[in-house]
Amino acid sequence: MPRIAPLEPPYDAGTAELLARMMPGDAPPIALFRLLARNRPLAEAAHAMGRHQLSRSLTLGVRDREILIDRTTARCGADYEWGVHVAVYAERAGLTPEQVTSLASGASTDACWTDERDRTLVDAADALHDTADVDGALWARLTAHLDDAQVLDLVVLCGFYHAVSYLARVARLDPEPGLADNSLSRSSDPASGSA
Repeated sequence: MPRIAPLEPPYDAGTAELLARMMPGDAPPIALFRLLARNRPLAEAAHAMGRHQLSRSLTLGVRDREILIDRTTARCGADYEWGVHVAVYAERAGLTPEQVTSLASGASTDACWTDERDRTLVDAADALHDTADVDGALWARLTAHLDDAQVLDLVVLCGFYHAVSYLARVARLDPEPGLADNSLSRSSDPASGSA
C-alpha cells in the first residue's frame, strides 16, 4: 500500500496534459508519474531531467544507460523502478537474463560480463552508490571508454536514479500492473530462472 497514493483519473486539465507529456504515445501514466503529479513543479523538473536521460540527447547508448540504471536501482533496493526498466528496456539494451540477474545481485566479475566497458559501468554505478566518488583506478578505466560528456552524463544519470529510487521506495509504490514479475527478489534468486 503506497504511503502517498498516486493520483487517479479523472485528472484536471493541467494534470492530464502533464501526464500525457510524461508518457510515450497514448500509454496510461505509470504510478511514479502520477505520484510526482501531486507536486506539479517537482513533476515538471523531473520530467525535464528524465526526458534527457531517456532520449538520444544522452551521450550514452541504451545499453550503457540501462546497465547504469538497473544497477543503481538494484543497489538502492528500488523494486518498482527496477521492474519498470527491466520490463521495458532490458531486451532493447541487449541484456541477457544472466546479466539482468547479475545487475540485481552479482558483480562485474560475474562470467556474464565479457566486455570491459560493461564491467566498468557496473563498477562505476557501485562506486557512486557506495562512496559518491570514483577512485583513480576506476577513473582511468572510465576515461578509457568514455569521453568527458559521457562521464558527466553517467554521474548525473546514476544520481538521478538514486533520487527516483528514493521516491519509489519511500512512497512504497506497488509494481506496475501488466508488467512481468521482474522484482529484485525474483531476479536475485537463482532458482527463479531468467529475469
